[in-house]
Amino acid sequence: MSFTVVIPARYASTRLPGKPLADIAGKPMIQHVFDRATESEATRVVIATDDDRIREACQAFGAEVVMTAASHDSGTDRLEEVTRHLSLATDARVVNVQGDEPLIPPALINQVAANLESAPDAAIATLCEPIADASAIFNPNVVKVVFDYQGLAHYFSRAPIPWARDQWSDSGAERSLPENVTHYRHIGIYGYRVGFLRRFVTWSPAPLERAESLEQLRALHHGVRIHVGIACEPPQAGVDTEEDLVRLRRLMEA
Repeated sequence: MSFTVVIPARYASTRLPGKPLADIAGKPMIQHVFDRATESEATRVVIATDDDRIREACQAFGAEVVMTAASHDSGTDRLEEVTRHLSLATDARVVNVQGDEPLIPPALINQVAANLESAPDAAIATLCEPIADASAIFNPNVVKVVFDYQGLAHYFSRAPIPWARDQWSDSGAERSLPENVTHYRHIGIYGYRVGFLRRFVTWSPAPLERAESLEQLRALHHGVRIHVGIACEPPQAGVDTEEDLVRLRRLMEA
């Protein structure tokens, strides 16, 4: 199994500027992500950034860095540019690991790559996990996914899908986990075939993508198949806010 990991790292985060360079246990956060990725079975690990400060920090710990344009509308556009910089073949596979996941298990990176290889009809592979807290189902920041018996996605949504009609019909009642169906939270790690990325960047955002602010809906709009696997290990939470950063520092320094 041959695949490349690409780690996008932007300095201009709205909620936490300079996030990739935030110190955690004596290392910048992006280095922790890089270390986890190099523990996977990837044949190559590349950091993609549009900021010289991040480039310098990454080169200092020996990472391969690709500078990308600052004008990209999405992370997928940035990823496609990286595949051109690296001259990857259209049948090559890349796994996009977010730069704010310093505790991502390497096993999840391997799982996404393996699932993409074993699902020839899918151009994208991603992961999910069962939801154990009913409040998460109704949280629009938690993206839900439904898929068929082959693991092929039907839809991703910020809304509570599937809707447990009989159990949740009383809007005044406390909503609990349904007994006869499992809800799944989408985990934002992706594997792609490079040929798909070449096509994706030529498509305009789809209506459902705009409505939900979920980029993967553009692929479904164009009939692209997305394989969804249940994560082999529970993922650790990433870093979105200052509070997340404090929590990760305490955990990793301990």
